[in-house]
Amino acid sequence: MLAAADAGSFTAAAEALHITHGSVSRRIAALEAWLGTSLFERHGRGVRLTPAGQRFAAEARRSLDALSRSAEHWRPWRGRQTVRLTTVPSFARLWLLPRLVEIERDDIHVELLMEHKATDLDAREADVAIRYGRGPWDGLDARLLFQERLVPAAAPPIAARLGPMTSEAALHAEPLLHDSDTSQWRSWLAGAGLRYRPRWQDRRFEDYDSVLAAAAAGLGICLLRQPLAGSWIDSGRLATIGARAEPNPAAHHICLRRGEERGAVIELADRLHELAGARPDLSSTA
Repeated sequence: MLAAADAGSFTAAAEALHITHGSVSRRIAALEAWLGTSLFERHGRGVRLTPAGQRFAAEARRSLDALSRSAEHWRPWRGRQTVRLTTVPSFARLWLLPRLVEIERDDIHVELLMEHKATDLDAREADVAIRYGRGPWDGLDARLLFQERLVPAAAPPIAARLGPMTSEAALHAEPLLHDSDTSQWRSWLAGAGLRYRPRWQDRRFEDYDSVLAAAAAGLGICLLRQPLAGSWIDSGRLATIGARAEPNPAAHHICLRRGEERGAVIELADRLHELAGARPDLSSTA
């Protein structure tokens, strides 16, 4: 029945299932007799679902999905498993990719989806999402991956010019760099009683790693998110300015579908937390 609904004809469904057209017709007729209602109506050279057929098909898909999840739970985990993980490009480049070999080991293959939109896990667009924000997210099991602290940073010549005792007001007078989220600069400056509004000399970039690259190129002051961007300090591309650090209002969380039972998905989440040093407990949201 579902094959015919997807193909739009009994003939195409028969070809996909490697059975005869008559077998498809007889099976659907038997199902309609058992349900006491028509599931398909003919149009042109094909068929389409009736309203009752649409409702039954949706219930059938949900039931098959539940059976599939149950099978994943009971079937032994053998061989390399593919897990689809989605995150924003900057997080992938700064934190995930350098650790991917260690995360995958020899039994998991991560299919990485780098995109800015929030992927719908319930629609099976991905298995795991690393989301940046304050949460919670409806219908997801989300747990903290790691929190960040914000400290101003710039190219070493600019940091040397400003000096370690630079005031917040002096920093505010410099060109400030940020991505689409200005809450970090607002939060950091608010700690000094200053209000941030974007100005002509400030620069906005689509991705956070572009903000870091712009700062290293001498275009202004960025807020270094530790530990996410710690390698930019370790490599000498950037230098911190001053000692005051503020907590980032947002954080990275790892999100799974509620009730996820697939062993490879849960194992991947555990490995991410192990590398991040985060707490292992899950926090469900409504």
